Amino acid sequence: MKYITGFCVISFLFFSCSIKHNNYDASGMFEATEVIVSAETNGKIIALNITEGEHVEYSQLLGIIDTTQLFLQKIQLLQSKKQNVVRKQNTATQLASLEEQLAYQNREKIRIEKLIEAKAGNTKLLDDINAQIAIIEKQIAAMKENLEKNNQGVLDNTILIDAQIDAINDQLAKACIKSPIAGTVLVKFAEVGEVTAMGRPLCKIADVEHLYLRAYVTSSQLTQIQLNQQIKVYADFGEKERKEYDGAIIWISSEAEFTPKTIQTKEERANLVYAIKILVKNDGYLKIGMYGEVRL
Repeated sequence: MKYITGFCVISFLFFSCSIKHNNYDASGMFEATEVIVSAETNGKIIALNITEGEHVEYSQLLGIIDTTQLFLQKIQLLQSKKQNVVRKQNTATQLASLEEQLAYQNREKIRIEKLIEAKAGNTKLLDDINAQIAIIEKQIAAMKENLEKNNQGVLDNTILIDAQIDAINDQLAKACIKSPIAGTVLVKFAEVGEVTAMGRPLCKIADVEHLYLRAYVTSSQLTQIQLNQQIKVYADFGEKERKEYDGAIIWISSEAEFTPKTIQTKEERANLVYAIKILVKNDGYLKIGMYGEVRL
C-alpha cells in the first residue's frame, strides 16, 4: 500500500509539472523592429565603420559616400553667386547725376520766374527750362525702372542659386550614412570601396532591446484581451526551464487568419486565429525567432 501511495504521489507531481509547462493560452515567435538602411545617393563608399552584432545609437554616423563631385558643384555655385551679386547696382548712385541736373534746372526755373515777375525775364527761357526738366524727369524714371528690373533679376538669380546650393547641401548630408534607430547591426550588405546607388541596402539594424511576441489567439480568447493589457510571457531557458517576462499587448489584429503551421493554440481544432503583438523588455536572453508562450 505504501509503494502504491508513493507511486501515485510521484505520478501526480510529474503530471502536475507537465500541465504547468504546457499551461499557456497562446504561443508565437519573438520579433523585432528591423530597419534596412539604404544609400540615399550614388557614389563610392569611402567609409562604413560597422560590424555585425555591433550596437549603434540613433543618428550615429555609420559611413560616408564619396562627395567630391558634389563639393565641386557647390564651389561653382558659390562663385556664380559672388559674380551675380556684383551685377547688382546702387540705384541712388546711378541716379545721382540726373537728380543733380534736375535740381539745377529747378533752381534756374525759380530764378527765371522771379525775373519774369519783375518784368526783366523772357518767357521763352522758362519754356525751355520746363521742357528740359520734363526730359530729365523721364530719364530718371526710365533709368530707375531699368535699375529695378536689373536688381530684381539679380535677386531672382541669387534665390535660384541658393536653392541649388541647398539641394547640394541636402545631397551632401545624405552622403553621410546614419542610423535611423538605436539597435544592433544584424546584417552588413556592403563594404568600403564598393560603388553604391540610391536605394541600395547597406545594412540591417534591429531594436533587440524591445522585442515583441507575435502570438495568436482564438475567437473565444479575443474577448478576454485589450490593448495595453499586462500579461505574462514565457520563453525557454535551457533544456527544461522557462523564463518569465512581463509584457503588454500593443496591437490586436482586426481580421482572422488561418492558424500558421508552426503555431499551436489552446484549442487544437481552431482554424481561424487573431494575431496580437506583445511588447517585452529584453534582458539579453531573448532572441529573434525564439518561440514564446503567453498566459492571459
